[in-house]
Amino acid sequence: ELGPALERIGQTLRDQLPATRSGGRGWIPPGTLSDPRPPDEADVVVVGGGVVGWSVAYWLKMLEGRWWQHGMRVLVVERDPMYSRTSTVLSVGGIRQQFSLRENIQMSRFSASFLRDINEHLGVPNEPPIDIQFQPSGYLFLASPQSAAALEATVRFQRDEGAQVTLLSPTQLKEKFPWINTEDVAVASYGLEDEGWFDPWTLLNAFRRKAISLGVQSCSGEVRAFVTSVNYMRPPAPSSARIKYVHIYMPDSLEYQPVACAIVVNAAGAWAGKLLEADGLPRGLCQPPLPIQPRKRYVFTWHCPNGPGLSCPFLIDTSGAYFRRDGFAGNYLGGMSPTEEEEPDPGDLSVDHNYFQEQIWPRLARRVPAFESLRVRGSWAGYYDYNTFDQNGVLGPHPRLENLFLAAGFSGHGLQHAPATGRAVAELVVKGRYETLDLQRLGWDRLVDGKPLEEHGVV
Repeated sequence: ELGPALERIGQTLRDQLPATRSGGRGWIPPGTLSDPRPPDEADVVVVGGGVVGWSVAYWLKMLEGRWWQHGMRVLVVERDPMYSRTSTVLSVGGIRQQFSLRENIQMSRFSASFLRDINEHLGVPNEPPIDIQFQPSGYLFLASPQSAAALEATVRFQRDEGAQVTLLSPTQLKEKFPWINTEDVAVASYGLEDEGWFDPWTLLNAFRRKAISLGVQSCSGEVRAFVTSVNYMRPPAPSSARIKYVHIYMPDSLEYQPVACAIVVNAAGAWAGKLLEADGLPRGLCQPPLPIQPRKRYVFTWHCPNGPGLSCPFLIDTSGAYFRRDGFAGNYLGGMSPTEEEEPDPGDLSVDHNYFQEQIWPRLARRVPAFESLRVRGSWAGYYDYNTFDQNGVLGPHPRLENLFLAAGFSGHGLQHAPATGRAVAELVVKGRYETLDLQRLGWDRLVDGKPLEEHGVV
């Protein structure tokens, strides 16, 4: 039996999509995917070509099944084709099981299994095997006396969900990691399995190459406007609407290409909230607004020849500062999220180097005395797609824009949850329901009801 979302696709394609312009280019078949212009129509338009967007595209093709005899036509739109500002590539590449929300733990466990067998999923015939350079060094969360009870309760919950996490007393912590100053640490939690870090670009490129090999098309451009069914209606205003066209503006051009579509997936990351303010969307149907904003985060790299060795985990300090090993030979990277009052201007990706000297370095040197003599080597900035409501992803259908699906707002853990997110959204589109993981609580309803989901593991 066809799921509701799939039925809507079919009905839209048969009856509701405006006719393609005569003389239009139509769908570009696989093999000509380098064409810089989008087609005239698509079954699904995925807005955002980061790792989440490409994961959605990949899973759509994997799940299309017998319902799509000639293949589902999927278009991925990415406004930054060089990925110079993409959050995926600018992240620090961590993956962990240590969350406090059930859905986040389950997504991490799914993603860890997916990455373990990545070549079975994303391998392309006649191409080299994928090596995401996974470093299984675990995450280490340090808790002060004030937060010790909460961390212990969270670890019990994580274990109930199948995560392999252990608690360390200050004495045990010092024995395992002699380079740590355990002052003010009451307890620590350490991930024993499926935690560490990997190369973000390799995962993004693997999803992209596999999706393209399956027939997904991509184009460079920016979605700035929509045409909905409301544009064809007379008053009174309807209670819901469907997106009929997305307008894709070409790079360095005033020209745009309208693409007729049946489904739109908003995987625009830090710009997902802005996308729902685009021209053509009925303002009354977009309330409450999607509370996702770009938040700038700094990452610094440094060298310290006497620092922690190969067993160094991804450490989260009691102060919020974090670091991990970066390759070998005494190289590290790290950072710290600022307070709400200190949020930097997200208008560009410039780096405030004083932030490291004044805020991060003193915290790191206090926790790891060897870091008192570190030498900064470099830095960069990237964006969190920050959900100001509860710092968790927003997944699933929009309540009033009937053919719009959301996949954004992960507030720093989008990379590690991308395999699970893509599968979940694809299941909703193709089958009309979640099958692998039940992620209904991450839907739009909590925004309408004003009931945030508490996640204590946001870094």
